[in-house]
Amino acid sequence: TESYPQHLLAAAGFGFGMIWGGLVCLVHAVIPGAFCNTGSDMICELHERMVTNRRRMAESRRLSMETRKAA
Repeated sequence: TESYPQHLLAAAGFGFGMIWGGLVCLVHAVIPGAFCNTGSDMICELHERMVTNRRRMAESRRLSMETRKAA
């Protein structure tokens, strides 16, 4: 389980990444030669972070339940 400050930092980092990705996509829409891969790279990075954290949280919950059952 993550604390509120941990959640705040993770969610804020994710939000700023989404904002940055959106801005570069808008610039790319106006100037096709600019930021050709940046938006899609950001989407891939954010997706990887989300999947990694989801797996980590699921494993943490599983271990927590096993510990409670053993007690």
